[in-house]
Amino acid sequence: MVSFRTLFPAVSALALAACTVGPNYAPPATPSAAAGQFLSANSPALSTAPIDQTWWRLYQDPVLDGLIADALKSNTDIRVAVAHLEKARAGLRGARADRLPNASVDGGATYGRLPISQRAPGAPVEDWSIDGGLNVSYEVDLFGRVTREIEAAKGDVAAAAADADAVRVAVVADTTSAYADTASGAARLAVAHHIVDLLDKSLALTQRRHDAGLATQLDVSRIATLRDQRAADIPEIEAERQAAIFRLATLTGRAPADLPAIATQRSVGLEVTQPIPVGDGQALLSRRPDVRAAERRLAADTARIGVATADLYPRISLGGSFGSTGPNIGDVFGAGPLRWLVGPLISWNINQSATRAKIAAARADSQASLATFDGTVLRALEETETALSSYGRALDRRTALRSARDEAERAATITRAQQREGTVDSLAWLDAERTAAESEAALADQDARIADAQIAVFRALGGGWS
Repeated sequence: MVSFRTLFPAVSALALAACTVGPNYAPPATPSAAAGQFLSANSPALSTAPIDQTWWRLYQDPVLDGLIADALKSNTDIRVAVAHLEKARAGLRGARADRLPNASVDGGATYGRLPISQRAPGAPVEDWSIDGGLNVSYEVDLFGRVTREIEAAKGDVAAAAADADAVRVAVVADTTSAYADTASGAARLAVAHHIVDLLDKSLALTQRRHDAGLATQLDVSRIATLRDQRAADIPEIEAERQAAIFRLATLTGRAPADLPAIATQRSVGLEVTQPIPVGDGQALLSRRPDVRAAERRLAADTARIGVATADLYPRISLGGSFGSTGPNIGDVFGAGPLRWLVGPLISWNINQSATRAKIAAARADSQASLATFDGTVLRALEETETALSSYGRALDRRTALRSARDEAERAATITRAQQREGTVDSLAWLDAERTAAESEAALADQDARIADAQIAVFRALGGGWS
């Protein structure tokens, strides 16, 4: 007969010689070309310096800084992401708890007739039987099942943390975009109203010329049509600006009526007056939250192969039970007879086919996670190169529009002087003023696109979180 004294050292020796089954994780390789500078970062408006973690401060707008602080604190999407992170952390604590012994206390009471052989001398025929005990068990992590579960849980926590960072990147970018749209909307509205005012003057002057027989009804209709077309732009711009205001309120965790008035008072578009720091591809891939989340999920799925593989082997637990039984509570916790049992428990799933199917499924999940990681890396590089290229082209277009605006203003100045000298009529002067205003409107629209392109660059770069 094998005694506990000889069995326990044998089990302890097995535990010391334990191995961790399944593949050990190694981070996947990234494209070597990603380590260099971005192909589209050749504009003087861009810098290869590391990205600023608080990039929105480059706009030097205290109102925007306050709105982003509110969004990071109160945005509902961030709150959901943080809750998911807490859930993952709870899963890690649960996985780590498997390294500790499990203990349970049980007890019960029954009333009935006991056989003569189980009755004490002089005891009543019918009586209470009260039982209580303590059960303790500990799984010997012989093949690393618990170790791999902890590794997988750590990967889940890191992935959830990266997901939360990704939400923060999106919220900061969306908040900045909504604020920029609110400001550029005000600037575009001012230009649109100015154009309509000029066309109103042109229409009134043309109508007087028509009444004096110096212009035709066709001239009046053409000016009136153009005036109504430009007036139709105003409600659309107002609606876009209002939508931006409402979006800004939601992003900062407020109802629209609770948004502070100062958030809507800026009437000049956002602009970065220094080169935008963009870093390089290697820094991008280590900073982008979606890349980090994909890499950590790959690590977790790799560890789960080991969890599944461990089921091919027996599980060994060390257990013990201590308790007592008697007719009274005092007998259970005091003078009653004590019983105890100590020994190992071995369980082994004989259905190896089902276990190997789980291993194959875990390997397939790992391969899918690897493909997801590779795709995430490529998309990160694509999005960044596209955003940088679009920003550069948007700057080129603004340069051309500024030149056109300057020429239109120069023409309006000349016409204005000629009108004072009487060499041209007022209609020609108003037409030159309208052309200059149209050029200003086109430039205001492009300035709004520039702000959107800048924010797209910051979003693609990962927002500064690392």
